[in-house]
Amino acid sequence: MPVAVVDIGTNSTRLLVASVQGGRVVSELERESTVTRLGAGVDAGGRLRDDAMERVYQTLGRYREMIDRHGAADRAVAVLTSAVRDAANGVEFAATVRDRFGLEPHVLTGDEEARLTFLGATSERDPEDQTPTMVVDIGGGSTELVIGRGREASFHVSNQAGAVRQTERHLASDPPTGDELHALAQDALAILRQGVPEEHRDAVQHAIAVAGTATSLGAIAQALDPYDPAKVHGYFLTREECERILGELAEIPLAARRKVPGLDPNRAPTIVAGAVILLAVIELFGLSGVEVSEHDILRGAVLGLR
Repeated sequence: MPVAVVDIGTNSTRLLVASVQGGRVVSELERESTVTRLGAGVDAGGRLRDDAMERVYQTLGRYREMIDRHGAADRAVAVLTSAVRDAANGVEFAATVRDRFGLEPHVLTGDEEARLTFLGATSERDPEDQTPTMVVDIGGGSTELVIGRGREASFHVSNQAGAVRQTERHLASDPPTGDELHALAQDALAILRQGVPEEHRDAVQHAIAVAGTATSLGAIAQALDPYDPAKVHGYFLTREECERILGELAEIPLAARRKVPGLDPNRAPTIVAGAVILLAVIELFGLSGVEVSEHDILRGAVLGLR
């Protein structure tokens, strides 16, 4: 039975059409990601901009055709997270998604977002594995940290440190200056530390990083051109690799970052801030690195929202 989920995030709009049987994803029929930057300017202005919404609408029109082609029209939903929750006109935007594109909108609460993210990231792991595991989802407007064992999350927090938000706050120069990078790192670390009690930080033994920042860094580490999700999924990105890649990306201007093998050119404006945030997570939790995963809230929503 084909099920379709569109994830309308702060930085990207993504589609997954999957065949689901017995509570498992047996095949992915369609997967696509488009950088639409819906959250551009939300941190400063408090509203979704017309140009940002139009980028999403253009993408949804294309996705709708793909959903119909796979016969998933009656089982299609949209999940909306940080940018829509934070915006004064978020309710009107969600209504347009429903009325114009026939996608039932779910403006997720923090609890729902955490549950689905953890479910997606751990969906193919042994449910009996009780290793304390953290799922890290660096979005455009926020970073979700979800900690649990097996398939059950026991703690989560949504931190207001995201790749778009922190880029707009701190990185005014091209390439960014050392002072800007330092201020961003200190800001991200302080936000993350405030959100996670020490006992949870000490408990985590393994981390899975999902979404665009992590998968981009995994691809850059392997110089994948074109991008290969099979090689990115399960890749262990070490702290040293992340530090090296950040140093290289931060030393070059945006035009040069757009040409880096493994990096979607549309992610080039925010990848530096994303890498800084991921390193702040690694530092705060005392990790040697993170497992990169292609399985995230999209897969969790396919399994958990029907």
